[in-house]
Amino acid sequence: MPSRYPEQPNILFLLADDQGAWAMGCAGNRELRTPTLDRLAATGTRFENFFCTSPVCSPARASILTGRIPSQHGVHDWIRAGNAKSGRDIGGRLIRYLDGQVGYPDILKGTGYVCGMSGKWHLGDSHHPQMSFESWAVHAKGGGPYYNAPMIRDGEEYAEPRYVTDVITDNALRFLESQRDRENPFYLSVHYTAPHSPWGREHHPRDLYDAYRKHCRFESTPDLPPHPMHVKGNVPPDAGGRRDALSGYFAAVTAMDRNVGRIVDWLEKADLRADTLIVFMSDNGMNMGHHGIWGKGNGTIPLNMYDTSVKVPCIVSRPGSVPEGKTCDELLSQYDVMPTLLEYVGAPPCPEADTLPGRSFASLLRGKTAEGVGNVVVYDEYGPVRMIRSRDWKYVHRYPHGPFELYDLINDPGEETNLAARPEHACRVRDLHGQLDSWFRRYVDPDLDGSRLPVSGRGQIDLAGRNARTARSFMEGIEYHDPDAAGRALRTVL
Repeated sequence: MPSRYPEQPNILFLLADDQGAWAMGCAGNRELRTPTLDRLAATGTRFENFFCTSPVCSPARASILTGRIPSQHGVHDWIRAGNAKSGRDIGGRLIRYLDGQVGYPDILKGTGYVCGMSGKWHLGDSHHPQMSFESWAVHAKGGGPYYNAPMIRDGEEYAEPRYVTDVITDNALRFLESQRDRENPFYLSVHYTAPHSPWGREHHPRDLYDAYRKHCRFESTPDLPPHPMHVKGNVPPDAGGRRDALSGYFAAVTAMDRNVGRIVDWLEKADLRADTLIVFMSDNGMNMGHHGIWGKGNGTIPLNMYDTSVKVPCIVSRPGSVPEGKTCDELLSQYDVMPTLLEYVGAPPCPEADTLPGRSFASLLRGKTAEGVGNVVVYDEYGPVRMIRSRDWKYVHRYPHGPFELYDLINDPGEETNLAARPEHACRVRDLHGQLDSWFRRYVDPDLDGSRLPVSGRGQIDLAGRNARTARSFMEGIEYHDPDAAGRALRTVL
């Protein structure tokens, strides 16, 4: 049937996994080769101040799809159990963590879109299609090896021998081919597992890994001692280990970029490039030595909210429609994605729009002024850790008793000096905490309130709140990389 809304563009939503905002050539990184992403930025708009809703994969992905913050949709950590029948944590029981919640693919389907999903789902029950996706070719769990990755085919899990980034792209192209002669517009999610770990040479194309390992100086990432509150594991043991890890990370990004190029080339050859809105984003940021951390929000304990963890790359491209070669510095968040996409294509808003925090920035995609579009501040949460960030200041509050952080982002953009305990900033701390507390009170579902849940960064194994079917919903217990240093650091900030 034809779409109820005339002249709707197709939508291609590309989502990377653990790609820092710094990890693109168009963002100023001269060492990391991303010619396709640079090409999308040149033919579209790159957003410099785009933030995830939570600095870990599953909560951020749930927020993108539903427009809800974690304390509304109930996904507070990466999904450790309930993804696949082979899962061991809860005996292979499948859990649909977003069951009953409306996502924008549901609304797009209602307006005539054909929706396809290829790659990382990581929101429970990967065996069966969810959220109105008619095409469903997904990763079974959300992470793991790049060769022999656990994938789903016809509802069953199997080990995919080929490089998984290539496979995700092949499945996406297969969906596009199926839509070539249909009248209805398509929505396609292509969710890569790249550049998430593992980063060993055996996991990535040898030509890319070896080229970076041999020739790159990796000056675009800091070489710092481990953060005093770094969790145990993942810290490179020496300079050679650092070089190995960065070679794998950079190779994974470039291999993904090559595959994005395959999809963009297909759209151009099919004469669909101008009719397709392309959005590229990452689920969360990533520290590859930044602040001495190798990880994201759960790279430290307590969980962290550094900009390198919460800021994500975002590029939107549609030649002839979206402003080309433009850089936008408005403060925007992943909870703005749902209302933006729906407004841009003329679809009705989410029925629960009045209870959601996001605001559409579709006017920016049409080249109009930003008046009334950008948020003065953005908010993040990761379990009991919450952040409020303006252009000038960032305040991080940890429930119930801290430690707290305050950064002057104008004079200290690297977030090196915590001002929270200084008497001269007491009023600012009270004001920012008041704003943060008021905003979350407005949107939080009390039954799913992350500030009251034992979220540790080790994963979620059941539904949160009243719908939990096991004694605990979150894994507990994280070890410090250096317990003595962690103790000293905590005593300093408390």
